[in-house]
Amino acid sequence: MSGRGKTGGRRTTAAMIASLDAEGRETREAPFGHALVELARQREEIVGLTADLAKYTDLHVFAAVFPERFFQMGMAEQALVGAAAGFAREGFLPFATTYAVFASRRAYDFVCLAIAEERLPVKLVCALPGLTTGYGPSHQATDDLAILRAVPGLVILDPCDAVEIEQAVPAIADHPGPVYMRLLRGRVPVVFDARTHRFAIGRARLLREGEDVLVIASGFMTMRALDAAARLAGEGIEATVLHLATIKPLDVEAILKQIRRHRLVVVAENHGRIGGLGEAVASLLLGEGIAVRFRHIALPDAFLAAGALPTLHARYGLTAEAVAGRIRAWLEA
Repeated sequence: MSGRGKTGGRRTTAAMIASLDAEGRETREAPFGHALVELARQREEIVGLTADLAKYTDLHVFAAVFPERFFQMGMAEQALVGAAAGFAREGFLPFATTYAVFASRRAYDFVCLAIAEERLPVKLVCALPGLTTGYGPSHQATDDLAILRAVPGLVILDPCDAVEIEQAVPAIADHPGPVYMRLLRGRVPVVFDARTHRFAIGRARLLREGEDVLVIASGFMTMRALDAAARLAGEGIEATVLHLATIKPLDVEAILKQIRRHRLVVVAENHGRIGGLGEAVASLLLGEGIAVRFRHIALPDAFLAAGALPTLHARYGLTAEAVAGRIRAWLEA
């Protein structure tokens, strides 16, 4: 599944397990794995653990360089999280990887009590968030944010691209408490310019300004929002795009500043309609007493189909064309 690709000495992930269509963009192979290796060269306390999914969460890159610091826990997510908590108690800095559905559904009690309640610096880095796999409901984490947003003290991240993943790795290592990060794996699109983009936990990024509509997005839906905004600009519709790589804690100041400037607010996310970023923003608006036209682009409250990702994204309205079309219709209504 892995080996030496066109990037020379960098270990790559096979195309069959790359999780997202790049739509013509530049991509980088396994940005999480390579960023973790670079950080681990500087910090000897870093260890990597996985639940039989090293090749599928890009942790195989770390395992190849630091085999003595890599631990394979088998298909047992509760054991994975419990072991990570134990490592943290002994002064190590554990990065634990699995699929998002397994970390949130199968290991919830361990995440809550073994890690979060004890405020341990365990970093859960979890692949296949939302609709980034065609494997069906058993692997599609359409409810992970709804489950984990309620855990006190747990930082939740949803980075957009390879650059942000690379920058997030040292940032979450420096964070003193537990972190859950949704991971794009394999060949990951490059959206941001590494020379100018600066990731920081809890900080939103204003990527584009326009007076007609505000689009608040996270994860790869920020890429879709930017593409949709470019399409709409060709029609004379100008959109502001605010990227939230941090789902919890929200950058309340940045959100409120932009919301007060627009007549239509749209939240676009790769998650179910219940319990994700959309509800977090809506709750903020209600609490602040702000009356605004609010719309939500998200996955339905349903178990999703299996199939090819491009087909599924079109079916469930996560393409740039679909986002642009819905915004156009809302503005015309």
